[in-house]
Amino acid sequence: MFEGKTILITGGTGSFGKRCCREILERYAPEKVIIFSRDELKQSEMASNPVFANPRTRFFLGDVRDKERLQRAMSDVDFIIHAAALKQVPAAEYNPHEFIKTNINGAMNVVDAAIASGVKRVIALSTDKAVNPINLYGATKLCSDKIFIAGNSYSGKTGTRFSVVRYGNVIGSRGSVIPLFLKQRESGKLTITKKEMTRFIISIDQGVSFALRSLADMQGGEIFIPKLPSCSIGDLAEAIAPGCPTEIIGLRPGEKLHEALVPSDEAHHTTEQSDRYIIHPSSTYWKYDPNAYSGKRCPEGFSYDSFNNPNSLDIPSIKELVATFENGRSD
Repeated sequence: MFEGKTILITGGTGSFGKRCCREILERYAPEKVIIFSRDELKQSEMASNPVFANPRTRFFLGDVRDKERLQRAMSDVDFIIHAAALKQVPAAEYNPHEFIKTNINGAMNVVDAAIASGVKRVIALSTDKAVNPINLYGATKLCSDKIFIAGNSYSGKTGTRFSVVRYGNVIGSRGSVIPLFLKQRESGKLTITKKEMTRFIISIDQGVSFALRSLADMQGGEIFIPKLPSCSIGDLAEAIAPGCPTEIIGLRPGEKLHEALVPSDEAHHTTEQSDRYIIHPSSTYWKYDPNAYSGKRCPEGFSYDSFNNPNSLDIPSIKELVATFENGRSD
C-alpha cells in the first residue's frame, strides 16, 4: 500500500520515527517520506546519515501545536504516522500545560489538518499509561486516543480514517530504563523504583512493524494492541548487572506498580487474535465491521496487564533481549 504513496511521520526524528522511516525506505518504494518535527539540529543530523540521504526523504520543520503548518506539510499526503509526543512522566507532573498543548491540542490539530487535506489514513501511537491513567502523561494520551477515534465521525466526504496502536515500554527509546541501567552499571549501583514493578516490553523494530501492519489493516476507530512479554524491574536489573548493588528509590510521582493494555471495562468489545488484541469502537457513525477480523471476543471482566501476563520473561530471556538491544544500538 506504500508503493508510490506519500507518508508523513510526526515526531520523525525520534527513535521510533527514524526507524520507521528507514523501514519504509528499505522495504517499499514510496513517492516521499516526510519527516515532520520541530528540532532543526536533529533533522540536520538525520539528513546527514546515509540511510536517510535519499531523494524520497523530505524534512519539514514544524510543531504539532501549529495547525496551519501541519496542514501545509500534509499537502498531497496519503498516510500519516503520528509519533510526536511529550512522554516523560515526572516532567508531565511538573509541566502539565506543555503536555496538554502537545499531546492533546496537537492531536486535535493532526485530526483537523488531516481531514482538511484529504489524507486517507492516520495511525497514532499510544501507550499502556493511557489505560486507567493516574498520571498526567497517561491522561493526555487517553484524551489523544479519544480524539483520534472520534475523528472518524466527522471526516465527512474526505473519508479520512483514524486508528491507534497501543503498546508498552519501547526498548531504547527516550527515557527507557534499559539504557539507564546499562549506564548505571558502569558506576557500580542501580537505582530501582520497586523490584516487583512490572512492565510490558517491545523493541523499536517490533513497534514499527506493528504500526505499519495496523495502518494497512485498519478500517478506522480500532485500537490495536500487540501481545507482548513483560518482566519485573528487579529481574531486569539482575539480568543487566548481576550482583550489582541497588538503591530502592520508590515510585516516582504518577507511576504505577503494574500497567495494563486492555482494561476490563473494554473487554466486551475486544477481539483476541493469535498475536494481538483489537479494541473496536464502542459506537460508530462511519462504516465499520467488527466481524471483518477473525478471532474470538474477550470474556466480560478480562484484562491484559503486565502483572498477570502469561508471557513473563525470566532472567536468561531478559539477558538475550538486552544483548540484542546492545548489538543494535549503533543503528
